[in-house]
Amino acid sequence: MICYNEFVINFPSIKIIFEDNDILVIDKPAGLVVDKSQTSHGDTLEDWLREHENNLNRAGIVHRLDKDTSGVLLVAKTQNALDNLQAQFKERVIKKQYLALVHGLINEPGKVEGAIARNPGDRDKFTVLEEGKEASTEYEPVGKLKIQDSKFKTMRLRAKIQTRKLERMNYNRFTLVRCYPKTGRTHQIRVHLKYKGFSIVADEKYVGRKMYRLDHLWCPRQFLHAARIGFKHPVSGVWMEIESELPEDLKKVLWTIFSYNSQ
Repeated sequence: MICYNEFVINFPSIKIIFEDNDILVIDKPAGLVVDKSQTSHGDTLEDWLREHENNLNRAGIVHRLDKDTSGVLLVAKTQNALDNLQAQFKERVIKKQYLALVHGLINEPGKVEGAIARNPGDRDKFTVLEEGKEASTEYEPVGKLKIQDSKFKTMRLRAKIQTRKLERMNYNRFTLVRCYPKTGRTHQIRVHLKYKGFSIVADEKYVGRKMYRLDHLWCPRQFLHAARIGFKHPVSGVWMEIESELPEDLKKVLWTIFSYNSQ
């Protein structure tokens, strides 16, 4: 059964993309924390799933998305389905695709092989460290973008920054990128793209303070969206691919700031 109903329980509406007796695939909105922790405050996706009558460990959550990342997220409804899907993640059967807008120009597809660990200087962040956990991300450029001249001038005036300074920062050069994480480390795509010199637009943790202030003038949150997930159905074994359309806030950025039609 495919459901398109929306449920509202004291936090942003959550659309169910697909549902049957074994799994639930949702379209997570940005701003929603996935699971409960000592540092999380307010309602979480885990709370919503409990309301949806899922009493499994962690409410059947198979994998996480960062708070400000939107997109497709897979949930198990039975213990057998949970065990099966977790095994698929461990064996790297599951395929994920993300869409990101980054600073700088990426000309060719590439791959980042860099172990990830907590940043010793800031425990709220992660970084590439030799002693970290193995992590691998492939990426490919979709399009090179430049802010419209009129928008760029308005932004410069609002930020009270001289054009020459922005040019020295190479600020007005961006790439829309598809990312394919082969592992599932915390903040992996964000850390790996920063490591390559292509920080995600409006990523408060990793883009840098000055860049973030500029980005936030025209992009409401980090431009990272989980666009597709592919997996074997835990009962039938049929390969499934489920997509999440780019949400309106990010579409608006592409269209109004760059005049770029993502369709």
